[in-house]
Amino acid sequence: MFGLFKKATLLTTAAGCLALGATPSFAEIKIGSVLAVTGPASFLGDPEKKTLDMLVEAVNAKGGINGEPVTLIVYDSGADANKARTFATRLVEDDEVNVVIGGSATGSTMAMIPVFAENDIPFISLAGAVEIIDPVNSWVFKTPHTDRMACEKIFADLKARGLTKVGLISGTGGFGKSMRAQCLDVAPAKGIEVVADETYGPKDADMTPQLTNIKNTDGLQAVVNPGFGQGPAIVTRNYRQLGIEVPLYQSHGVASKGFIDLAGEAANGVRLPATALLVADQLAESDPQREVVTSYKAAYEEKYGEPVSTFGGYAYDAFMLMKAALETAGSTDGEAVRAAIEGTKGYLGVTGAFNMSADDHLGLDSSAFRMLEIKDGAWTIVE
Repeated sequence: MFGLFKKATLLTTAAGCLALGATPSFAEIKIGSVLAVTGPASFLGDPEKKTLDMLVEAVNAKGGINGEPVTLIVYDSGADANKARTFATRLVEDDEVNVVIGGSATGSTMAMIPVFAENDIPFISLAGAVEIIDPVNSWVFKTPHTDRMACEKIFADLKARGLTKVGLISGTGGFGKSMRAQCLDVAPAKGIEVVADETYGPKDADMTPQLTNIKNTDGLQAVVNPGFGQGPAIVTRNYRQLGIEVPLYQSHGVASKGFIDLAGEAANGVRLPATALLVADQLAESDPQREVVTSYKAAYEEKYGEPVSTFGGYAYDAFMLMKAALETAGSTDGEAVRAAIEGTKGYLGVTGAFNMSADDHLGLDSSAFRMLEIKDGAWTIVE
């Protein structure tokens, strides 16, 4: 199914045949991907890659897309933006891919955008920052809710609890830096006062000094942690160690079982906005997302024997959007596929209902964001 070429860090080339009995075709659809499969952001890239592998295998078993087999080419960037750009160039110049799904992290995505845009290749990112699609680039789309939407969702929950004085402790990586800026921008209009503002680096292993400063801030009512990776888990553990009693909010950048495992018991009580996927078994029978969410969850967990991840869900939606666009275009022509993605209306996916336009290359609203709280090491829906 796939091979490993260490020199190129090429993880997967999954090419399928046409269904048994069909006429062989020498044409193929090449989907390129650059993901953080290993390294500090592997909790993003690993389930993304597994999801794409699973979907390509399933599509090829049914005859491919438009009667053509699909080849998936994945490079592992390790969340390194420079590597991501190098691999993006390789996908274009050497592999001659038709479309691209990937960019596990914001920094990697931003590094690759010029490569794909300059070569007229449709690109669906799996990263969170709003700057990926604002301002709109004709060739670039994304599936996760934006960091700005996360700030708005968190602040709405805070206001509902009568909490308005907030401390920020943010990662300085691409996503954390972007979400911090968005939260600062959104706060005044939402009636939120940021009374403390601290940051930490991607290699920091103890955030006690920053959290101590926040703890000693007069009037503090809650803390919000924009960030992803191991940083938020360290923040959460240090938070409990310091005995800070006000509510702690994380971002959708940590919406996976991995965060709970890293943070341990300290994660209990943490709230964050996330997709319905994490609480699939708690959705009402009438919930419009229930079927797609439970189907993907069951397929993934049966195939890989591990809990489904929000981040794999982003890859699921990206693949389905790209597949539908290729079918609508009836070819791999870049402009035709790009226009078809942009014209997406009413696609109900794992992440939410997508309705894109020339002015909106995300197509989601905040209604698909569920506010969750961790209780007894499990996700629960905040009513």
